[in-house]
Amino acid sequence: MTYVIAEPCLDVLDQSCVAVCPVDCIHFEGGVDRLLYIDPDECIDCGACEPECPVNAIYPEDSLPAEWAKYTQVNAIWFSDRAAARAQLDEWKPL
Repeated sequence: MTYVIAEPCLDVLDQSCVAVCPVDCIHFEGGVDRLLYIDPDECIDCGACEPECPVNAIYPEDSLPAEWAKYTQVNAIWFSDRAAARAQLDEWKPL
């Protein structure tokens, strides 16, 4: 299991979660990305990030609300194909 950042983070990009992550597994490219991403291979499931999110966008994968389940895949995709992840977000929620 890992944690997933879902739609409430979209275009918010509050970095409170980044500051508390003990393994630095939350990533994004400033000025390019519309969402923060948790690396599923680096996440140690500590949960430190979840209470720090001011928009309640971070969930354990197995507790992610159904309407945001698709964010599990886009979080994982970003680490192998950033362009595809960004294109998927733009398709779901155009600017």
